[in-house]
Amino acid sequence: MDLVLSDASRITAGILLLTIVTIEFGGTFMLRVVGGGMPLTGFQKTFFRAGHAHAGVLVILGLVCQLLADVTTLEAAWGTVARAGVPAGAILLPAGFFLSALGAERTQPNQLKVLLYLGAVAVAAGTLTLGIGLLTA
Repeated sequence: MDLVLSDASRITAGILLLTIVTIEFGGTFMLRVVGGGMPLTGFQKTFFRAGHAHAGVLVILGLVCQLLADVTTLEAAWGTVARAGVPAGAILLPAGFFLSALGAERTQPNQLKVLLYLGAVAVAAGTLTLGIGLLTA
């Protein structure tokens, strides 16, 4: 069986694969964090760990979604939501974790925590749309 991706899925998957380099860079940052090489609060360490973990997991899920989206009958806006929801969340959720924890001695998230909610909505929209698309295909 040959795997043939639509142009939209091929391009999105290619971009997602390129983002793995940034996740690797985040891994070197996390090594410094957990090794005590950076003066951070417990809150910051927790949020940085969560941001790194969400980035990796959501990029992988985003790649899987590209394959699944191509076997649905979703078109136009619904197809875009199914393909782009999880990848958008893969950007927004980690950004929310990292950016809302920035600042010396921070013990609570700043206003950029709104990115966490936007990312969660993006992932939910993408997975719900794709799931319904698969069930109705």
